[in-house]
Amino acid sequence: MDCSKDLKRGLRAGLPIGLGYFPVSLAFGFFAVSGGIPIWAAVLISLTNLTSAGQFAGTNLIIAGAGYIEVALTTFIINLRYMLMSLSLSQKVDEKITKFQRMLFSFGITDETFVVASMESKKLTAGYMTGLIILPIAGWNLGTLVGAGVSNILPAALQNAMGIALYAMFIALIIPAARENIKVLAVIWVAVVVMCLLKYISMFSFISSGFRVIIATVAAAAAGAALFPAASEVAEHE
Repeated sequence: MDCSKDLKRGLRAGLPIGLGYFPVSLAFGFFAVSGGIPIWAAVLISLTNLTSAGQFAGTNLIIAGAGYIEVALTTFIINLRYMLMSLSLSQKVDEKITKFQRMLFSFGITDETFVVASMESKKLTAGYMTGLIILPIAGWNLGTLVGAGVSNILPAALQNAMGIALYAMFIALIIPAARENIKVLAVIWVAVVVMCLLKYISMFSFISSGFRVIIATVAAAAAGAALFPAASEVAEHE
């Protein structure tokens, strides 16, 4: 009975996330297929991943013809935060959850599901975690399928507009955070400056686009850690 209640609570918590993932993954499916990736491959990418930024970055490199190492390193660095999120939530899961179940649930850890799960006052049971990740996974994959399926039937003008909308979506994600926090703005500027230096200075022309992203990401993260270290009392509180 408790398992059923936990499942329902998880489903209620995951429903808004799943609905929010649908339009983002729709854009991903459209982007992937428009770049020459087959529909089945785009859907398979979403079935085996659950990370918007990592998927977009990795798929963009695949479309650009980047090598395996570039794709692997880029997605690894971008998705590294999920490892930390999983480690954090591992302290809250019910002791009855098996290691196999933990591995399954870790697949469904995203920025949004992590926040919801971390705010849960009770122990994270198997029923709750199952409900929490099912609808986000379903929304992500359904959106990818729809976006991939309609990409070939949309007129060229609308396809171009969708491409612009994709960049606008990423800008919309960082602008609010940058306006509210000067530290975020500083880290963003570091990444922008490093990318511009690597792209427009001729001596760096041998660096491919994938490795530019990797270098800019690491440089921005390092600058953020060096300039804005976490206060010791915050770490102790956590």
